[in-house]
Amino acid sequence: MKMRDLERRTGVGREAVRVYLRLGLLPEPRRPKRNVADYGEEHVRGILAIRQLQRDRRLPLAQIKRAMEGDTLAVPSDAAVFPHLESLVAARLGIDNSLVPLASVTARNPHAEADARALERVGAVRLRRQDGELRLSREDAQIVAIWGDMRALGFTEEHNLGPEFVRIYREAAERLAATEVKLFLAGVQGHVGEESAAEMAQKGMSHTLGLFSLLRMKAVLRELPRAIEEIAARRTAALDAPERPGEAG
Repeated sequence: MKMRDLERRTGVGREAVRVYLRLGLLPEPRRPKRNVADYGEEHVRGILAIRQLQRDRRLPLAQIKRAMEGDTLAVPSDAAVFPHLESLVAARLGIDNSLVPLASVTARNPHAEADARALERVGAVRLRRQDGELRLSREDAQIVAIWGDMRALGFTEEHNLGPEFVRIYREAAERLAATEVKLFLAGVQGHVGEESAAEMAQKGMSHTLGLFSLLRMKAVLRELPRAIEEIAARRTAALDAPERPGEAG
């Protein structure tokens, strides 16, 4: 949307919007051309969150910025402020909860609909019907698109590596998340306040994801030669097995 549409949707003038952008309270708009700015729903949500924090909590912009950057002393003790801050941080990160058409994924995954339905059966994505077409969240659309990339590499039903294969990742992610959350809460309880714990969880998430990716890569590289050796040993044993009586001739 253009600036005038953003002003109409939020009731906030362009000069205030430019201040929010300059302070880093909003993500930069997309710029298809040098002098063209395209704003999205994340900007609408971010502006409305800022205005609500200013109006309801009397927070100045400088204090909102400090709170977004993790300064817990900038956050009022009233816990009701945190849902607004969550929306603001999500807007700054460019997270968009709107649904996208499943058809938008077909360029990257020609089997998008079949794969999406299969991925839904294993609990990896969720399909919704809206305005007569199938839609899904942007995160789920990315999952379907990534599976299209894996399909192109040979992860197919022909090799017994269809979308059902994703179940192991979904189940592992849920088990890991449940354990991670319990350990985290047990560790911080009685040592840090709720605001500090929330800050740790938010900032630590990107680091733990990177840590897990590296640990998983190391584990796969260790497991590959073991598994190959085991398969080779079974084949050798099958070839060397003595012929059972009655099998000759």
